[in-house]
Amino acid sequence: MVERRPGLGVWLLATGQTLGYACLFYSFAALILSMETDLGWDKRLFALGPMLAIGISAVLAPFVGRLVDAGRGQSLLVGGAVLGGLALFGLSQARVPGHYLAAWAVIGIAQSACLYEAAFAYLVRRYGVAARARIIRVTLIAGFASTLAFPAGAALAEAFGWRVAILVAAVVMLFGAAPLHLLGCWIIRAETVLEVDEASGKGFVAQVLRRPVFWGLAGLFGLVGLNHWILISFLVPLLVAMGVSHGWAVLAASVVGPCQTLGRFALMRLEARIGTAQAIGWTLAMLLGASALLAMAGIAPMAIFGFAALQGAAMGIMTILRPALVAESLGRVHFGAISGMLSISSLGASAVAPLVAATLFETAGPAGMIGASFAMALGALGLARWVLRAESGRAA
Repeated sequence: MVERRPGLGVWLLATGQTLGYACLFYSFAALILSMETDLGWDKRLFALGPMLAIGISAVLAPFVGRLVDAGRGQSLLVGGAVLGGLALFGLSQARVPGHYLAAWAVIGIAQSACLYEAAFAYLVRRYGVAARARIIRVTLIAGFASTLAFPAGAALAEAFGWRVAILVAAVVMLFGAAPLHLLGCWIIRAETVLEVDEASGKGFVAQVLRRPVFWGLAGLFGLVGLNHWILISFLVPLLVAMGVSHGWAVLAASVVGPCQTLGRFALMRLEARIGTAQAIGWTLAMLLGASALLAMAGIAPMAIFGFAALQGAAMGIMTILRPALVAESLGRVHFGAISGMLSISSLGASAVAPLVAATLFETAGPAGMIGASFAMALGALGLARWVLRAESGRAA
């Protein structure tokens, strides 16, 4: 793959990703209280919708990756945004649980087609070794999706109700995200020239599946996902149980998102000077430090902000390092299919994390949750070191 010149296309794609995450991912959290008040359903039923979407997205990820490898990335990114808009329109009309869950199932299909996994695979396919810098820029902009979704959703829901807020999100997907993806992909295609891909699809992917490094990466991404989401999904009740006031707990939780963007910005400034191996070591060390600071919250409440800063920055950086680590460890040939299969572990972890967190919280308490998160980060660090050593030895 040969890059001709940088251009505007990546920034347009980044803006489309921002709108996509705001509408398809964060809209639930922004509007859940308004939906509960209107529909009166059980909280577990409401939560089942996003969990269903994530599960479907995980199952479809390898298939989507193969389509990107086959040159269908633009169609997926644009078509997924259109499908997401139509699914949100359906969600806005939901009045019975079956309709609600069906809309979320379609949202899951749209998420798999037009959010990070498909976008990153497309960038790797078009830009090759230069993709990491482009992925950093996409995530840097898309990190503001929650900042956009929460105030906009709250204001619309308060003024007009949650159904109108969802309808606005549908319009944004149809007339904002989809055209941005289309124009961005057009420009990216004009900026890049693809080299001929000589490897055969199924045979090559089967070879990759037989490599222990693939399973090491799957374990690494799954442990990192569990570490993050078991803490974040129960962060406020966890901190309150440790003696932190509710107000301080909410404030600390709100710091995590902006620190993801700060972490990505820091990596953007350093990306030319540090390699993936060094960056992954620092990132996993930050997760260990975050859990250690969280354990101090009972005696030093201000440590929760150190936790939020390290946890958020680490996960923001990890979003960028994941495709880079996959490409450097397993190659860029059929990257979409391979990355899609690996994403099953990380997406699956985010789907089951609330259940795991609830179980740990009820059986082992705050100390057990924090201990488990520390052990997961330590396990991820061990797997990362093994993967990097294995690939170093293989290259030698």
